[in-house]
Amino acid sequence: MKSLVVYSSQTGNTRKLAEAVLEALPGEKALFPVDEAPDPSDYGFIAVGFWLMAGKPDPKASEYLCKIGKKPLFLFATHGAGAGSDHAIHGMALAKSLAAEADIRGTYSCQGEVNPKILEKASKKPEPPVWLADASDADGHPNNADFEAVKYQLAELLAS
Repeated sequence: MKSLVVYSSQTGNTRKLAEAVLEALPGEKALFPVDEAPDPSDYGFIAVGFWLMAGKPDPKASEYLCKIGKKPLFLFATHGAGAGSDHAIHGMALAKSLAAEADIRGTYSCQGEVNPKILEKASKKPEPPVWLADASDADGHPNNADFEAVKYQLAELLAS
């Protein structure tokens, strides 16, 4: 089976996670940033990674998710919010809705270190975003434990 990994990354967090996803996939596989991603119709399995922007998959990934069609799909995300937070769960649910026809086989979500300029800007808002309280815990993520967790989850998924 020919697999495709597509990612959107602003700071490099999602790219690092995409590389771990690629490593876990067997057989013929390809990795592309979303700006260079090919038509997904030529692939048997697709993994799409994104970062959360205002609680949603970033705009470039959102646009690509709408192109997936009825393909097997694995979604993965990085964000400043806690991994099990309502913010992260809601963002993943929105990603699923964008790829509504896809056969979503699994998801993975983890924190990603937030750019200090973004943190500063967010902290000055009259109503700081909900993820800001979790952002300090995101320092150093994704890390080796995150990479191993996504690889394990994907391996389990592909074995079933």
